[in-house]
Amino acid sequence: MSDPFLIYGAAGYTGRLATSEAMKLGLRPVLCGRDQRKVASMADRLGLDYRVAALADADRLHEALDGIRVVLHAAGPFSETSPPMVDACLRRGAHYLDITGEIAVIEALVRRDAEAREQKIMIMPAVGFDVVPSDCLAAHVARRLPGAQRLALGLTGLRSMTRGSAKTLVEAADLGVVRRAGMIMPVSLGALQRRFDYGDGPQLSLNISWGDVATAYYTTGIPNIETYYEATPMVRGVLTANRYFGWLLRTTLWQVLLKAQMDLLPEGPTDAERRGLRMIIVAEAEDGRGRRVASRLRTPEAYTFTGMTAAAIARRVLQGDLEPGFQTPARVYGADFVLSFADVQREDVE
Repeated sequence: MSDPFLIYGAAGYTGRLATSEAMKLGLRPVLCGRDQRKVASMADRLGLDYRVAALADADRLHEALDGIRVVLHAAGPFSETSPPMVDACLRRGAHYLDITGEIAVIEALVRRDAEAREQKIMIMPAVGFDVVPSDCLAAHVARRLPGAQRLALGLTGLRSMTRGSAKTLVEAADLGVVRRAGMIMPVSLGALQRRFDYGDGPQLSLNISWGDVATAYYTTGIPNIETYYEATPMVRGVLTANRYFGWLLRTTLWQVLLKAQMDLLPEGPTDAERRGLRMIIVAEAEDGRGRRVASRLRTPEAYTFTGMTAAAIARRVLQGDLEPGFQTPARVYGADFVLSFADVQREDVE
């Protein structure tokens, strides 16, 4: 018998990883998506129940959530797919989880806090690698330095992405942001530089737009937040192209052309590629008196870890471990939640 837990986008790359991890935890999710053939084939192979619904069909989606208490939404780009799924969850009284890292999506979900509280459901976006480990690390350094006013996060280790992630990146061409005095402000991608010690000495890193610009604020209350990625040659090239041609890439024609090209990419990294990669996150917090703390976190590869964290949070919600309204992972489950997973190490950097 299936649990009252539905994974939408289950037949996609990350959806399959989350399904696999959920089953390792003893869960039997209901699989859902818009493609009858793909979802039915996957459900038959795994011995799970399935439902079919397109996000654009509100009535069918409402029916698909019948009897469901928790939805893990894994079908991006979330700028398009999150609103109809959240609407359906609010109508059905189902808790909403997703794996977005899109700042605008997260901020849009913040604005639905009152609706969620009225329905006594939890809305928690970004329950994958975006942003569980970095959110927990941000909470950890904030705990080490009460009253911190500035937070900077650095990341390295990402070597490839899924088609869905690539399409999200195309949508965000040249749309860099930081948080200043609690407000999200625009800044050109790659315009800011900072050095982070990922374990082999300080490495130059350039600003990117990571989901923590949104979530870390609600987790820690720190008003000034920046996110960076190690300045590898690939990252430098991408950010330079975005800086000079982002305006062109955002035109309708180029968006259509680029997203069509994304469909030609491999679906995602292979099992062997994922096993060989590790992610490293560094968080640095500073207060108004010049005091500073830094901590470093190592995790499994990003997509692997997304499946693990998303499934674990879904199980906790099914068990009643939740808080109604808009929430962030570390705000509900704490800074040490990330340490409950295998192959995760955290160290404080003096």
